Amino acid sequence: MSSPLEVHAHVPVLLRKVVNLLEPRPGGRYVDATAGAGGHLEAILTQSAPDGVCLGIDRDASALDLCRSRLQPFGSRVQFERDDFRNLGNVLARIGWGEPGSVDGILLDIGVSSMHLDHPERGFSFRSSGPLDMRMDQSHGQSAADLVNGMDERSLADVIDRFGEERFARRVARAIVDRRSSRAFVETTDLADCIASVVPRQRRQSADGAPAIHPATRTFQALRIAVNGELDALDSVIPQAVRAVRPGGRIAIICFHSLEDRIVKLAFSRAAGRCVCPPRLPVCVCGATVSVRVLTPKPLVATEDEIVQNPRSRSARLRVVEVVTSGANQGPTRDQ
Repeated sequence: MSSPLEVHAHVPVLLRKVVNLLEPRPGGRYVDATAGAGGHLEAILTQSAPDGVCLGIDRDASALDLCRSRLQPFGSRVQFERDDFRNLGNVLARIGWGEPGSVDGILLDIGVSSMHLDHPERGFSFRSSGPLDMRMDQSHGQSAADLVNGMDERSLADVIDRFGEERFARRVARAIVDRRSSRAFVETTDLADCIASVVPRQRRQSADGAPAIHPATRTFQALRIAVNGELDALDSVIPQAVRAVRPGGRIAIICFHSLEDRIVKLAFSRAAGRCVCPPRLPVCVCGATVSVRVLTPKPLVATEDEIVQNPRSRSARLRVVEVVTSGANQGPTRDQ
């Protein structure tokens, strides 16, 4: 039986920029820790021919099956591991790449993919009716339905506010709790209709001329992040990636909203030696050392042509660092 994601036409975001900045080379080792359908991996394998090798990691079994099928022509140059990217260090150790500096480049493309949004049975989108699931790994963990039907009103509002940055989080949570008292939420469109009924109409308009977002967009984002623990995973994986990459190798991370991008920006800044001591201290006591060099002081974004070809790339932000020698002889940098 074919994978439910098999028919999807995958268009990897910011592909040219990722390949140019990762600089894949023959003989190198590269990791895509969010392999998805394998579009980025395919380009990295092509660029690192004839003997560069890659590892594709994904916790979604269907996506990994699709990736494996797509990359079959590359044979033994690519291997696959089903796991969460937060376990990057353990995965690398498992395949024999666990020593510090064993990898030449690592890519993470964070968040939900078009594959998931386009398949209602996964429950990520409100565009079509489907089960309210949202789990990247459907083999375990709480679904979005478990959260919206089980959390108390205050906790639910906090999730929607924190992870969705929804101005009307309290109002949305109140509406959800009121409705579920008579009938539990099961379908995505049912929840989306409930949210739309309480978000003011003016909130739905775009001030800058961009397409207006659906009133349920931010709440669905919040639930997806909470269900999959995405922000905690992102914060924990970056130090593991820095340890794994050799001096001169690079780490590229693509994010799709401000919460993710803020985590990456701050983590890269800390790894670049930013001192976090209070300004009043005459000397640094936080122990900050330089382990990376930031190559993208501002995140790179898609061109207009790419946005036309792949609308999902509109919100994509790419940040890249180059790993340097151990920071033992390099002091911290203070913000000016």
